[in-house]
Amino acid sequence: MSVPEHNSVHKHKEKAKKSIRCFVVTVSDTRDETTDTSGQAIKKYLSNEGHQTAGYRIVKDEPHQIEAVLNEALGAGDVEAVIINGGTGIAPRDATYEVVSRFLEKKLDGFGEIFRYLSFLDIGSAAIMSRAAAGTARGKVLISLPGSKGAVTLAMEKLILPEIRHMVSQLQGQ
Repeated sequence: MSVPEHNSVHKHKEKAKKSIRCFVVTVSDTRDETTDTSGQAIKKYLSNEGHQTAGYRIVKDEPHQIEAVLNEALGAGDVEAVIINGGTGIAPRDATYEVVSRFLEKKLDGFGEIFRYLSFLDIGSAAIMSRAAAGTARGKVLISLPGSKGAVTLAMEKLILPEIRHMVSQLQGQ
């Protein structure tokens, strides 16, 4: 049995913008545009829902490179949301979470919690090693995902696409 959406949430979603301008970032030491299946999947999901890709970058898993691309994306006037994938694990080179955490002004703890729960249902206990996170930064939505295509698919289908319009509208005071 599904839980009905609260009426006020439904009304907010109806008023939300129809097309969100998103900046997509892939953090990887090995991927390029031809092998970045996760970044390409994010862009395709966004496009299929009527959203726009305002920018796309692939950066190495180096804190200064991640920080530079986030400064670029968050500084762009036409960007409303940034979705970054990769570098969220616990391997020595995984640096995305630390950089993203410094940018987040309001954390959406429920995003990471629910993402890890849904991942647990899919992959089991390895889900505890995900440091997926979301929140707001400089008036924009900032979402950080693991780099696997399965994780990106799960997050896009179950969490991001159902809520991104609502998140951006709330953030913009609409």
